[in-house]
Amino acid sequence: MYLFALSTAEQGASMALFEDNNLVFESTLFSRQSHSKGLLSMVVQAVEIRDGMSVDRIDGFIAARGPGSFTGLRIGISIIKGLSMAVSKPCAGVSSLDGIAFKFCHSQKPVCVMMDAKRTEVYSAVYHFHNGKLIQKGPEMVCSPETAIDRAGFDALFVGSGSKVYREKICSRTHDKGVFSYPSMDGVSACALVISAMSDKGVFDFENHPLNPVYLRKSDAQIHFEGKTGA
Repeated sequence: MYLFALSTAEQGASMALFEDNNLVFESTLFSRQSHSKGLLSMVVQAVEIRDGMSVDRIDGFIAARGPGSFTGLRIGISIIKGLSMAVSKPCAGVSSLDGIAFKFCHSQKPVCVMMDAKRTEVYSAVYHFHNGKLIQKGPEMVCSPETAIDRAGFDALFVGSGSKVYREKICSRTHDKGVFSYPSMDGVSACALVISAMSDKGVFDFENHPLNPVYLRKSDAQIHFEGKTGA
């Protein structure tokens, strides 16, 4: 069985192709250009060139559903939905936070994901793994970095872009007991999205895993509009 995953939750894009439990390829593009510029053709070319196969041989499609960039999420989800419909194969959404946390699934410490959400906030959830398997996941939330740190506890592994933006706060609040990932490991990984999906046998149950964006908070445009209208 072939599974293809795409994340456009952050700047750049990550894509991965799995055959059963084996990674065929993973590719990460860092670009300041919009995700809409040529991304679909890049996805198709990556599948055909890297593995010599056509998109219609893929059995399932996965997209990062958020949180993350509002525009980026919409573009990535639209691409995955379009490919899914074109070849009549199922698609599913997986949390962007999972796409970071599952890279550290062999950590013996709690894994605190902190994506920078701007406005002095982070998108966060705390994960507990054992022998590579998820034991417990806390609620996903947008919150202050202090709240995220306190929910993780002193002796945690802090990962994601927000863990670097608020590194000093983490060090101060944990009395330098917190551990950090390398910055190169902070992004949402399409490979980790698939690993997360594989841990859930019902991932392609569309009713339970709808491929809709999950933002966790209102966009700047919506907040501005509500402020103008008094809504």
